Amino acid sequence: MARTELTLVSKPGCHLCDEARTVVESVVADLAGREPSVIVDVREVSIFDDQALYDEHIEDIPVVLIDGRVHTFWRVDPARLTAALLGAS
Repeated sequence: MARTELTLVSKPGCHLCDEARTVVESVVADLAGREPSVIVDVREVSIFDDQALYDEHIEDIPVVLIDGRVHTFWRVDPARLTAALLGAS
């Protein structure tokens, strides 16, 4: 079983971040139910808590990183995220 790290970079009060969080939670829950060998560790970090992330992504919030690489920003497409997580494991 391979572990994949998904990081949601967000900021407080961001409606797009709320939408992204919902999509991430839904996709990860769906994968856990149908692909138990796919393990996704999800963490969320505030753009304000990491200066490097702030400098790189302040205009792109929310940002989804998969294993430290940018997967997407602004809007999260569930099908594309599912495919990326399946491909990463």
